[in-house]
Amino acid sequence: MARWLERQAAVRDRRGLVRRPLPRALDEEFIDLASNDYLGLSTDPRVVEAAAKAASRWGAGATSSRLVAGTTALHLDLEDALARLAVMETALVFSSGYLANIGVITALGGPGTLIVADEHCHASMIDGFRLSRSRTESFAHNSVQDAGRALAGRALAGRSEPRALIAVESLYSVLGDEAPLAELLALAEHHDAVLLIDEAHSLGVTGAGNFQGRGSVAGTALAGHPNVVVTATLSKALGSQGGAVLGSALLRDHLINRARSFIFDTGLAPASAAAALAAADIIRHEPWRAGSVQSNAADLAAGLAPVLESRGIGIDPAAGAVQSVAMPSAEAALSATRAARAAGVRIGCFRPPSVPDGISRLRLTARATLTPADIDHSTAVLRTILEELS
Repeated sequence: MARWLERQAAVRDRRGLVRRPLPRALDEEFIDLASNDYLGLSTDPRVVEAAAKAASRWGAGATSSRLVAGTTALHLDLEDALARLAVMETALVFSSGYLANIGVITALGGPGTLIVADEHCHASMIDGFRLSRSRTESFAHNSVQDAGRALAGRALAGRSEPRALIAVESLYSVLGDEAPLAELLALAEHHDAVLLIDEAHSLGVTGAGNFQGRGSVAGTALAGHPNVVVTATLSKALGSQGGAVLGSALLRDHLINRARSFIFDTGLAPASAAAALAAADIIRHEPWRAGSVQSNAADLAAGLAPVLESRGIGIDPAAGAVQSVAMPSAEAALSATRAARAAGVRIGCFRPPSVPDGISRLRLTARATLTPADIDHSTAVLRTILEELS
């Protein structure tokens, strides 16, 4: 085993795929284009105070699984608040978004369930597919027609699959593009399938009109639809930690009794539940934050457009916070990330296997709290780096 681990390490080093966690310092000064703190709520005094009060009252941890002694009033209040925010009937909180996806997929999957998944689905969903023991077919990214082809395979002789699940993300975490949700819902209705929508990168960021910031499902025909199940994370726009599954009361009851990542996991820490509860309230009452994310994302795209167009790379204003810049190699992506960090700008570096299409990318995440000066400096730094790579 040790020799195998040594060979694996050598391969990673040769391919430029070595990863190491870099600790943040409290006194470091960077323009943050890397984190998922889209609304700047992780350091909002109201969110921090709510977490501190909950820790003081309930202690540092939940102490047990939710079904033993790990449920507090905060957990139930948070579930109610998330359901109202996303305009779904109920919610069930997990200790991470990763576990929420695994929990709902394994609880709905198994022999007799066909899973049809977008090829760009997040790793948490892919792990859920594998653990569910369902037959799983991927379809071309955002192709409703290809998803329909995969679903039609249920009718083939010798296959007994009375249930089907279509798995997508409303906003994809690497490319930042959005799924054709209305068309996918029509497909789900036609095939009597569940449409599972991961709102990890859209809750708190997308939404139109009176539903600004409440996600891509709220305010549409998808909200509360019997064929729709939503998953979300509390660790991105909500600035806390944890995850949730939103859907019908019947689904919630099923998950409480069948989702292993809920039943056998220690409950979400009360401090995280309180922080997310405060953040959900802020999102509902301060929709301008989501608007700021959108406008800042557009400004980032505009600032980078000249150099990217000169290299033959187009960039469109993202549907949400994420801007994706394709790089020629993993080494080039890593070099660009280091150069940006040296100039005071933190950006994301996505290399295989984290990229669904195998293309290494820089990932820039707009945040509501970026100033015009932050955007001007960041785009100037990135233009210089990209020009030097040409």
